[in-house]
Amino acid sequence: MFNRRRTDRADGSNDTSLVARGTVIRGDLRFSGALHLDGRIEGAVLAEGEDAVFTVSEYGQVQGDIHVPHVIVNGSVQGDIHAGERLELAPLARITGDVHYRTLEMAGGAQVNGRMSHRVEPVARELPSPAQPDAELDEAVPA
Repeated sequence: MFNRRRTDRADGSNDTSLVARGTVIRGDLRFSGALHLDGRIEGAVLAEGEDAVFTVSEYGQVQGDIHVPHVIVNGSVQGDIHAGERLELAPLARITGDVHYRTLEMAGGAQVNGRMSHRVEPVARELPSPAQPDAELDEAVPA
């Protein structure tokens, strides 16, 4: 479940950045590729690219919103999570805020204190042209 290789989640993304334990980043953080957090971020986390992966380890902490396509949390997040594609919550995940996701995988023990909102892609419907409804009504009602 949580032990898949990173390449399974983000094909084409070979760059991984690490924020080590004891490191504190104050301010918004933008990244591309993969970012692994063992430290602390006080600000928004924003991904550039549709294949970006953000992992918050059991030691990691985020105080701010997260806007990343693929998010894996096993630490603490105080803020809203906007996972454009997939959100994985491991057993030690502690979320205080709303989560928005397309696909969710949540392990026993994970906690979310906020609203959970599933994102559904809008389905494009083809409407009939204006001439078609009148023609159907004329056929259905005798004159």
